[in-house]
Amino acid sequence: MKKSILIFSGIFLLSSTVILAQEDDIFGITTKAKNPKSESAVGNIFRNVLEQFALELSTGGAYHQFGTSFYSERPDSYFLSQFQNFDEPLDISEENPLEMNSQDWTFPVFNAGLRINVFNIITVGGGYGQEWGNLSPMRGQNWEIPFEGSTYQVSKLYGTVGLILWDARKRAKYLQWRYRNYASANLYMQSELRQRVRQVYPWRVIAEAEFGQLTLKNAIDPSLVADGTPYTPRLAVADEPYYGIGLRLERDFSEYTKFFVKGGVEFRGFSYASSDYSEFQDIEQQVYAMQVGFSLRIPGTKRCKIGGCGVVMKHSHNGIEYRGSGIFNLQNRKIGQWY
Repeated sequence: MKKSILIFSGIFLLSSTVILAQEDDIFGITTKAKNPKSESAVGNIFRNVLEQFALELSTGGAYHQFGTSFYSERPDSYFLSQFQNFDEPLDISEENPLEMNSQDWTFPVFNAGLRINVFNIITVGGGYGQEWGNLSPMRGQNWEIPFEGSTYQVSKLYGTVGLILWDARKRAKYLQWRYRNYASANLYMQSELRQRVRQVYPWRVIAEAEFGQLTLKNAIDPSLVADGTPYTPRLAVADEPYYGIGLRLERDFSEYTKFFVKGGVEFRGFSYASSDYSEFQDIEQQVYAMQVGFSLRIPGTKRCKIGGCGVVMKHSHNGIEYRGSGIFNLQNRKIGQWY
């Protein structure tokens, strides 16, 4: 009887030790404890809030298209001309306008912004962007309208809202669904499930909507500048804000840094004035853009500077949390994640 009790006690202590070891990392430093990040309550709140924001920089290029349904009782005031050697009358009416379009490239595109992740469900952000593009004449049938110059520059203030479609949490739920037919007594498959769920999964897919306001710059035709005095451009941004949709793929390097690729399309409105600015033509632009960028989440946990500490994971000194690794490294690494 006593021997049975000793065997049972040994098994209980061994299982308890295994359970506790699973809750801690390989150095015995628990990841469940929520240590404050600052000595003061106000400082701790500030650092917790600061850690939710990420700074982003991106660049890329785009292919854009301009289009308009042209109609005017005075088409000559738009410098409308034939680009081929044809002598055909312009036959248009309000019911039968002249469909005109152009396409060209925009490069480079720069964006700088700020973003926050809300409960790993949505992302909210905003920023400032610049782009430089080429302008080709708008053509329809044998007719064309030249723009104010061969290039243009646009700046924009924008906001974004994104829905997280796929990340580590959704992957874990998908794996649990995949393993749903295996019984809880199947220790091998349940162990495999736990190992796959606990893996660091660095990928994230986000469906994103963008909206904002454009400012057109440097769209002046040098041939129409008299005595070096610029005139008012005929191409102008519409009063309505632009909007766009896109898909964003992120890859985490650590808890604080990530690389992302974003592709999407933006829908914009412009107006084109006649030579005397008495009439305007509505122009629609579609921009098909591809960007690559880098994101840095602002660290709320201070870097440990205590000499001789040597701990490379998140740890505490006098009840305050510190990190022992740089922002490009995983803070709480596991076996196989050290190199």
